[in-house]
Amino acid sequence: MNFRIEPAGSAGRVERKPDEARDNRKLRVGKTSRWIGAVAAALLLAAPSTALAQKGKGKAKPPVVAPTAPPAGAAGGNVDDLDAPPPGTPPAGGDTTAQPTGGGGGGICEIDPSACPKGQDLGEAAKRNVKAEIYAVEQIYALRYHRFELNPYWGFTLNDQFVSHPGPGLSANYYLTNVLAVGLNGNFYSGLNVDSAFNFETRRASRVAVPLNELSWSAALDFTYVPVYGKFAGFSNFIFSYDIYVAGGVGAISTRPIPVIDPDNRKFDFSPKIAFNLGIGLRVFLTRWLAANLEIADYIFPEKLEQLTIAQGPVGIRPTDPAYKTSPSNPDTWRQDGVSITNHVQAQVGLSVFLPFSFNYRLPK
Repeated sequence: MNFRIEPAGSAGRVERKPDEARDNRKLRVGKTSRWIGAVAAALLLAAPSTALAQKGKGKAKPPVVAPTAPPAGAAGGNVDDLDAPPPGTPPAGGDTTAQPTGGGGGGICEIDPSACPKGQDLGEAAKRNVKAEIYAVEQIYALRYHRFELNPYWGFTLNDQFVSHPGPGLSANYYLTNVLAVGLNGNFYSGLNVDSAFNFETRRASRVAVPLNELSWSAALDFTYVPVYGKFAGFSNFIFSYDIYVAGGVGAISTRPIPVIDPDNRKFDFSPKIAFNLGIGLRVFLTRWLAANLEIADYIFPEKLEQLTIAQGPVGIRPTDPAYKTSPSNPDTWRQDGVSITNHVQAQVGLSVFLPFSFNYRLPK
C-alpha cells in the first residue's frame, strides 16, 4: 500500500488512495450479499416445514403472554396492594361460596379429594377379585320367560306297522323361566285309527293275527325343559334361531283292543288308563312369536290285549248258565290275563305361537 504524508494543517490524517477505498467497498458489499443469501436460504428451508406443521384452515391462536412478575420492592419483597381487603375478610355481598382458583391443575381432585384414588390404594385395588359378567354372544332372538306357548300339531304313528293312530293335538305351556315350562297336552284319535286293508287280508288268509288296539284320546300334565338354543344359516342369506327341548309328563289315555281274533263275538269298550309320556322336540323360529315345531313323543301305558285263543263253550247262552264261564260270549274270556306295557311313538308336526307377541329385555345390573 502507498501512503502519503500531509502537511501539518491536515492534523496528521492518513488518507488512503481511491483504488484502495473502492476495493474495501467491494469487500463490504460481498460480505453483505453473502449474509443476505444465507438468510434467504434459511428462510426457504424453513418455509416448507412450517407450512406442513400448520392446519389447513382455522383461526390463528393468540400469542401466549408470559405472566408479568410483580414489581420488586426496595428490599426485594412483593409490593402490597393497598386497596385489597385484609386476609380472611369475606367478599362483598356476603357470598361465602368458594371460588375456583386460577391456574392449571386441580379439577375433580381439588373439588372432591375422595373421588381420586390414592397412590397407596391402587395396589390394593389391583388385588381385589373382580366378578364381571361379560356377554360375548348375541341376545336371544325370542325370549320365552313368562310367555304362553300354544302348539297345535298333527300326530301320526311311527312304531306300529299294523295300525296307525293319526290325530290332531294341542299343547299349552307357560314358561316359568326362559328354559322351564309347565303345561297341558292333549290328543284326539277317535274315529281316525286305521287298520290297513293289506293287514286285514293277510290276517284272513294266513289265519295269523296280531293283537291290536285303538286310541280315543289322551291328556297329560307336562313339564318342558330347553337345554339347547342357538342359530344356524340357511338358504344362503337367512339366519334362523332354534331351540331343542325335552318334555315329560303324566296323565291318562283311553284305549281298547281291536277284535281281530274273534270279531263275530267280541266287542270292546274304551277305558282310561294311566299314561306317561317322554319326548324331544325342535323349534325353528320364523318370527319372535311364531315357530315351526317337530317333536317325537313316546306315550307309555299298560294295556290288556285281546286273547289269542277262543273259548270252546257254547255260544248264545245266558250269563246265569254255569257253562257261560267258557262261552265265547263271555267278556272275561276276551282279554289276556297279563298286562302288557304298550309304547305308542308318534311324530308331532305343528306351529308354536308365543303370547304376548312382543317382549322386553331386562339385563342384570
